[in-house]
Amino acid sequence: MNNDPLIFDFAMAQDKPSSFRKDKSNVCPFCDTGNLTDIYEKSGPMIWLHNKFPTLRDTLQTVLIESDDHHGDIASYSKDYNRKLMRFSMHCFEKMAQDSRFKSTLWYKNYGPLSNGSLVHPHMQIVGLEKEDGYKYIYPNNFEGITVFENEGVNVNFATHPVQGFQEININLKNKKNSSIDLWADWIQVAINYTLNIMYNGRCNSYNLFFYPRQNGYCAKVVPRFNASPYFVGYKLSQCNDEKTLTHEASQLLNYWKNN
Repeated sequence: MNNDPLIFDFAMAQDKPSSFRKDKSNVCPFCDTGNLTDIYEKSGPMIWLHNKFPTLRDTLQTVLIESDDHHGDIASYSKDYNRKLMRFSMHCFEKMAQDSRFKSTLWYKNYGPLSNGSLVHPHMQIVGLEKEDGYKYIYPNNFEGITVFENEGVNVNFATHPVQGFQEININLKNKKNSSIDLWADWIQVAINYTLNIMYNGRCNSYNLFFYPRQNGYCAKVVPRFNASPYFVGYKLSQCNDEKTLTHEASQLLNYWKNN
């Protein structure tokens, strides 16, 4: 398999604002909604627009502003608002994924200083790749694991074949019934809260949320972010916690769900 990296435009990145770097402007462009341009769609305070700083060649990079709350996050939205966000972002992703210009389309979110994000203001990214299959290193077993919860519409598990490791939470949407999408959104919210507040005794302050289209649905994968393992950086070898630890985490997450 060829390793065809996405080409990063370093010069374009020099002008990007950043919430995490002292040498960059910390003025938030997403708070200044009156000056936003190239907007595709809106739903209340949710805005899908063209990325003003497209740093990747042969792509169309877009941003989905989640909220007008600068310090908001999926973890803190109301249940109803989070459900609306998941529906709107799914709609935007599917609209872009149907565009014949793109070989594949990616949908993800960065949160926190270790997530590789640049702005605090809550947002997701939807990126169309013109030449690359963004899922070429992703396999069906990346969405499988030790079950936390399952019904006819949603499966939640701790991955036993994580993409990076060590404790990735998969929230699989098995159909697109309204009740299933709502439950899926609720589990995403609970899984993120669990990751930030319970997992690793609350030492995790960053995560990525990746969305993968699957037959009849999606997998939303919550990945806690720390410094990456050298096994992954150097060899693309993911690591997974032992079965006893994952089983304990699965039990803990289920109890957290029941109490929230």
